[in-house]
Amino acid sequence: MPTDLLPFPFEDRRAAIAARLGDGILILPSAPERVRSRDTMHRYVADRELYWATGLDEAGACAVIVGDGSGDARFEIFVRDRDPEAELWAGPRLGPEETGRRVGADAAHSIDQLESKLAKLAGGVSDIHFRLGAFPDVEPLVLAALRRGRTRRPRDGTGPASVVDPGLLLDPLRLRKDEAELQRMRRAAEITVRAFAEVQGRTGPGVGEWEVEGWLDGRFRSFGGGGPAYGTIVGGGSNACVLHYVDNSATLSAGDLVLIDAGAEFDHYAADLTRTWPVGGTWTSEQLELYRITDAARAAAIEVCRPGRTMKDVHEAAASVLRNGLESLGIMETDDDPDSLKSFFPHRTAHWLGLDVHDAGDYVVDGDPIALEPGMVLTVEPGLYMGTSAMRAAGAVAEPFEGIGIRIEDDVVVTNDGPEVLTADAPTDPEEVAARIGSRRS
Repeated sequence: MPTDLLPFPFEDRRAAIAARLGDGILILPSAPERVRSRDTMHRYVADRELYWATGLDEAGACAVIVGDGSGDARFEIFVRDRDPEAELWAGPRLGPEETGRRVGADAAHSIDQLESKLAKLAGGVSDIHFRLGAFPDVEPLVLAALRRGRTRRPRDGTGPASVVDPGLLLDPLRLRKDEAELQRMRRAAEITVRAFAEVQGRTGPGVGEWEVEGWLDGRFRSFGGGGPAYGTIVGGGSNACVLHYVDNSATLSAGDLVLIDAGAEFDHYAADLTRTWPVGGTWTSEQLELYRITDAARAAAIEVCRPGRTMKDVHEAAASVLRNGLESLGIMETDDDPDSLKSFFPHRTAHWLGLDVHDAGDYVVDGDPIALEPGMVLTVEPGLYMGTSAMRAAGAVAEPFEGIGIRIEDDVVVTNDGPEVLTADAPTDPEEVAARIGSRRS
């Protein structure tokens, strides 16, 4: 990992968790290993909550944080023991002692001791914060602790009485990114923009969507990232009207657009970039009209990404431009129906971004949209999709636009000085975009 990056403030994060826990306990297991087929495994992906709080990113681990309201705030970890035979096949393990030292735990144990230790750690707490249904190996131990607590509580007033989703505690803490996180996200965005620029010079008629996917994902690694943060989308022609198209199995054709939605991961943090361009480097008049409307919606939405505004405001800024643009083309009529745009733009304009491409955090609390604050990171991604539902809604007037799918997406940090667009170096001006197409094909 580059030495110019700030270390993550794990200790400060755990202190904030302990304060919010009060006399509760938080149990964060590692993500289970996923079987691809038979004895072949997917590449391991760390549980994001566990990693954010502790830095632990290996399988077979569990962290326990006891709140400071208990009178004995604790951070204990449980990891797999060293095992030469297992390490021969899957790589080295640190073991409890070395892992505990590295993450600053108050105590470190073998994962085999979780059941016996948890009975004591959870004995005097009020609530257990644990994600039910996600960790089948640990859940029976949590439920056993809950049963013990319910048995004891009527007699002596101690012991857990409920299981609480940890997102209620962790999500608000994760929403505002610290500077160490923003450094990683800027690096992920930089890698992504570089990869897109190179791929734009290689797309053209006859190129396979799968080839573009391979070039992008490879560049994410070669430019210093950990690979794609999510499944890369390469949709040529009408495939761009499928929002989460991941087959990437068609061949790009002259006269079509190609929509690419992809992002690199860097030190666990994601970028999320979408650009759309003409396969052969030349826009048709219909493509250009819809593209300019979409790009204007993107710019309007980014301008709203300021403290005190809301995700609803961001969406409405984009939607207003899209509605007016489609009305100017005669494709739809602006009316008071809030759903009138959904046939052409069925998704929301923005989502949180961070350790996950759709990162943790609520958008609405107690019926009110939450206000944007400095340090929050979101995508801005308006689109227009002239697929089946759009054609059904618009009729014959939209026939010249049939099959056109456009999305333009940037990653934005909310700051006191205005929006910081992490992906600003990926141009959206249609002339500049077209000039890049096929310029370096080989």
